[in-house]
Amino acid sequence: MRPLAPLVTLIAIAAMPANAQSEQQLLQDANKAYGEKRYPEAVSLFSRAFEMNPSEPSGAYNAACCHALMGDAKASLRYLERAVLAGFTDADNAVKDTDLELLHSDARWPGLLDRMRTRKIREAAFWQSSALTSDYKDQLTVDERIAGLSRFWSEVKFNFFDTDRLVEIDWDRLYLQYLPKVRAATSTAEYYRVLTELCARLKDGHTYIHPDWVVRESTQARTLIRTRMIEGRVMVTAVFDETLRTKGLLPGVEITTVDGLPVKAYAAAQLTPYQSASTPQDLETRVYTHAFLSGPPSESPLVGCMDAAGKAFSLRVPRLGGAARDKAMPSEPPFTLRMLPGQVAHVSLNGFDSMATADQFLAAFPEIAKAKALILDMRANLGGNANVGFRILATLGDCPFATSAWSTRDYKPVFRAWGQPNRFFQRGSGRVPIDPDRHFAGPVIVLTGPATYSAAEDFAVAFDVMQRGVIFGEPTGGSTGMPLVFKLPGGGLALVCTRRDTYPDGRAFVGVGVIPGRLVRPTVADLRIGRDTVLEAALTELSRPIVVK
Repeated sequence: MRPLAPLVTLIAIAAMPANAQSEQQLLQDANKAYGEKRYPEAVSLFSRAFEMNPSEPSGAYNAACCHALMGDAKASLRYLERAVLAGFTDADNAVKDTDLELLHSDARWPGLLDRMRTRKIREAAFWQSSALTSDYKDQLTVDERIAGLSRFWSEVKFNFFDTDRLVEIDWDRLYLQYLPKVRAATSTAEYYRVLTELCARLKDGHTYIHPDWVVRESTQARTLIRTRMIEGRVMVTAVFDETLRTKGLLPGVEITTVDGLPVKAYAAAQLTPYQSASTPQDLETRVYTHAFLSGPPSESPLVGCMDAAGKAFSLRVPRLGGAARDKAMPSEPPFTLRMLPGQVAHVSLNGFDSMATADQFLAAFPEIAKAKALILDMRANLGGNANVGFRILATLGDCPFATSAWSTRDYKPVFRAWGQPNRFFQRGSGRVPIDPDRHFAGPVIVLTGPATYSAAEDFAVAFDVMQRGVIFGEPTGGSTGMPLVFKLPGGGLALVCTRRDTYPDGRAFVGVGVIPGRLVRPTVADLRIGRDTVLEAALTELSRPIVVK
């Protein structure tokens, strides 16, 4: 066990059981005592948490770690045994956990590891039977296709967080409506397109179908341009193909038609029905940025354009498959820092997929600390691990800060048999301690947009609650949560969101977005002169004199 490592974050904090408030406090206090090497106190707290809910193994496992660190192998093994009985199966983590090194020479250690692995295999066989999965092939049997549809329908029925949505769209009736479509699919690619269309009816960005790479390469190739909707017009924002640039396709050009169709009609027919999106701004971003002009790599869409002078022209825009496109497209670094006039540090946080983002921020903190003000740019941050962002936020406050609250379905079959309504397990907000070694005291502004997503929204919510500064820009995508991932026939995956996150006080941002304190949207005019509308507005705000009332 290590403070803020996956064990503590995912087991001791993120999986709170039913009487969460008191147990949450016990675990937080236990983690604090552990971090300060007060192991006897930590053992007592972890043990109490486990006794409060013996079906949750984290308390017993962490108590075993503390006993091992105190040199008591007998007590450590006793608690580890209890953890295994309660359902702990992560043998790989136990082997790597340096806290348990004392046990490695004990004769009972290999047996405990074997029991963990055996139970994990049995659990996997129960939830992910090989009977309902298969590798990719060009055409699945009718039975395989129906089995995949049924698997997806049932996982959504029992695990999707938004039961109101399931009633609203009549999920069971949709299942019946899609059976003929699934039977009629003439290829695995077409089958996955049908599943994708059904999934989009759930209107959740963390619930989606992920086909095998063969399907993606043959149906979802993309172009070497970037686009987005600005002021109701589809605008080119970047071009990475020099041939296209020489033909006049440059940033600031408007796309008006695709293959002869007006651009919005093209999107409505080819893209919108297949996008899993939580909000209108999320849907717009998926359609006009992420999926726009995608399709088979063998085809090049005919794109009608209009430049700033009103001159219309058309050209074919080739598509590239994933590997070739990734090679040709520059990737955004997860962290960049530049100093702007007025001693303003502009930090772009472009992804939370790795702790490297936080590591780079902390490494650059001595330079950041010299600035008079800080702008944290989250507009290109699609998310990842929320703890990455929390490490950065920990340098901004002067006291522990609150994170999102969440809920998930608490389905108990016997309660249903008794005629009781759906129940939800509610977990209150957690709290993250401040960084004891770093503190930025100057003004802070966070920039957001519709592509600010998932863990980046967790960051925005925590920042908003801290009242440490102002959020500028556009509402975020409005989608975060914890997806359940499972395999489907034909090599694909499905993800079903199992958790609804909220502000600590219960305010919704999933399905809404985090709303900026200063709403600022890009303009076509600014795009065409290379001006960043949102960043300029933030700099203007920072340049205003402070009025003392």
